[in-house]
Amino acid sequence: MRRAPELPLLLAAALLALAAAPGLARAATDAADVSAINGLYVALGSPTLPGWTGNGGDPCGELWQGIVCTGSTITGINLSNNKIGGSIPEDLPITLQQLFLSANQLTGSIPSSLSKLKNLTAMSVNGNNLNGDLPDAFDSLNGLVNLDISSNNLTGVLPPSMKSLASLTTLHMQDNQLSGTLNVLQDLPLKDLNIENNQFSGPVPASLLNIPNFKKDGNPFNTSIAPSASPLSPSIGPAPTPTPAGPKPASTPASAPTSSNSTPASAPPSPPSRAPPPPKTTSNSSEGSTTRDSTSSSRKNSASTLKIVGFVLLGVVLFIIMVLLVLFCLSKYEERQSRYDHNRSQLARVHHRVEPQIKPPLVQQRDDVKKGQSEALDRRGRELSSSTAALPKKSPENQKEHVINFDRTDSDIFSVGLPPPPPPPPLPPIEKIVANPIVPPEKRYSPPPRTSTPTSATPFSVASLQQYTDSFREENVIRESRLGKVYLAELPNGKLLEVMKIDNANGRISVDDFLEQVECISEIKHPNILELVGYCAEYGQRLLVYNHFSRTTLDDALHDREDSESALSWNARLQVALGSGKALEYLHESFQPPIVHQNFEPANVLLDKKFSVCVAECGLAELMPSGSVTQLSGRMRALMNYEAPEFQDSGDISERGDVYSFGVVMLELLTGRKPYDSSRPRHEQHLVRWASSQLHDIESLSKMVDPSIRGQCSEKALSRFADIISRCIQRQPEFRPPMSEIVQDLARLVNATGEESE
Repeated sequence: MRRAPELPLLLAAALLALAAAPGLARAATDAADVSAINGLYVALGSPTLPGWTGNGGDPCGELWQGIVCTGSTITGINLSNNKIGGSIPEDLPITLQQLFLSANQLTGSIPSSLSKLKNLTAMSVNGNNLNGDLPDAFDSLNGLVNLDISSNNLTGVLPPSMKSLASLTTLHMQDNQLSGTLNVLQDLPLKDLNIENNQFSGPVPASLLNIPNFKKDGNPFNTSIAPSASPLSPSIGPAPTPTPAGPKPASTPASAPTSSNSTPASAPPSPPSRAPPPPKTTSNSSEGSTTRDSTSSSRKNSASTLKIVGFVLLGVVLFIIMVLLVLFCLSKYEERQSRYDHNRSQLARVHHRVEPQIKPPLVQQRDDVKKGQSEALDRRGRELSSSTAALPKKSPENQKEHVINFDRTDSDIFSVGLPPPPPPPPLPPIEKIVANPIVPPEKRYSPPPRTSTPTSATPFSVASLQQYTDSFREENVIRESRLGKVYLAELPNGKLLEVMKIDNANGRISVDDFLEQVECISEIKHPNILELVGYCAEYGQRLLVYNHFSRTTLDDALHDREDSESALSWNARLQVALGSGKALEYLHESFQPPIVHQNFEPANVLLDKKFSVCVAECGLAELMPSGSVTQLSGRMRALMNYEAPEFQDSGDISERGDVYSFGVVMLELLTGRKPYDSSRPRHEQHLVRWASSQLHDIESLSKMVDPSIRGQCSEKALSRFADIISRCIQRQPEFRPPMSEIVQDLARLVNATGEESE
């Protein structure tokens, strides 16, 4: 009786075991996939990846990093952003649907065995060092939707098999050295195509110009405007010569490349590529050659008709343009004639009322006045047309204000202002008619001409910058900013420059706005600010060229150091704070108009070996796209980054926002921590929130200081440094000090620290 209750328990355990058995069976990875993954691991140089091994294992059951499985087969590999080297092996799991290896350090070429991955829908290998030609291995990849091979060193032409990518909608190939034409892409269903900064040439197929998102800048195409591929264009080739009805196989035009659907042998030959294909017609076998002859003849007649219609439409358009030009010229002539008649009538009225309105003090002799009037009016009939025609070249603003100025004769000035003011007081122009005026002519305001190019920055061509940066190779990227990547450039004389390539600038930043901003930035001259020396605005590109200062940023020195010996000393941190503070002080209080940096953070503070400071990205806030500050929103953005609370709450931008960011950077210098660190305990993850309440407690302050600088500074120096931080990170902007006050306090602290060390 006691064992009866144990029976249900045993049955339940058995059922659970049976239920778990299929799951355990499914966890085992297909043996072929395991072998392929082991080979991939070895080819990548056996990197440190959780679960991965070069021999055996169960990628699906053991949840290897980056492996996606469906049942026992591997359908996805995602190893992006892992700094992995090696190369892509020939053998990959043939069941792969997604392959992501971007932003690594892969070398070698893309394997030709890619053709075996018939289920592949997405592939991304951008941001590596892959080289060589693209393999002609795309014939079987009919399901590939997204392909990204950008930012590598790939060369050669596009392989013919790419025309088989019938499902491809997104193709990114920018920043390579690919060449040739784009003809193999013209029939693909692309919606997003980026081929910037390559060596593609030849005309761009017209079908590609209809792609919603097509970027092609930085390529030496034959023409800046792609030629039309319309069948009506007379430049395509001569019209087909009509032939009489009847079967003439020898004169049949060459057929276009066949599509995936094979054409029956009895069907008529394909039309020339320049004419639109006629609808297919089915014919019975009994109709024989008669049907083929009539179809061929109708096609040729249709092509001729379309060409004639095209020429007629072109003639109509040209006729309309000529009519508009004639009307425009007539309107200009009538306007000039009307102005001439109007000025002549005004001149006559002035002649009739000139004597009663003469001021005696301004007249030397009555006879001279009459003589001057008579001579001037006599000359009017002879010189009016020549004078009025020449005057706009001398004074455009006079033309706009309807003022006629005549040539000087015997020191007399003849001018008539239109429309005339009321008689009292006497008209200044009439006074000028009578005698030499004592009062100088009225100085009219004319706005200063807009500068077309900056005066102090040097214009560079895209070709020269490509040469100096080795075609914007990924290896030459020295840092990344919110605007785009910064590349190291070397001039032929060995001088080093930095080139910032602004992302997605074409269409977002007009040339005038860009040049205006460049002109402003080029006037910023300060030893602690990275100097702009040039720019480029060709082919839709927007590039800024700076003097090279250093590859090392404050972010590198604080958070990417390999050991404690390479850590910044206390004196070096004071020097960095003072130098960057002077840069912000110059932008806020010395430069006119004042500049708010809006992006002050350790990644923009450059350091050389002597810990001299240069602040980058000064004056670039106007060029930043909206919403580019971060992908986070609301309160989390303020906690995790360097923006002031008022910017997150209401979007307010001021110099005091830079002061807040400067305080956060000083807090990093003090603690060695990042503004947000998810690896720390929950209450210590947000640096400003955690540290702000402890800055005035000397015991807590000593504990939060970076361990690598403990013992290098006195408690008094720490307290003064913390006091500056506390004032900078006040939540209310009006309570934060100006940068000039902060620089003074830091300078005193540096001097006091130097005296203590002596």
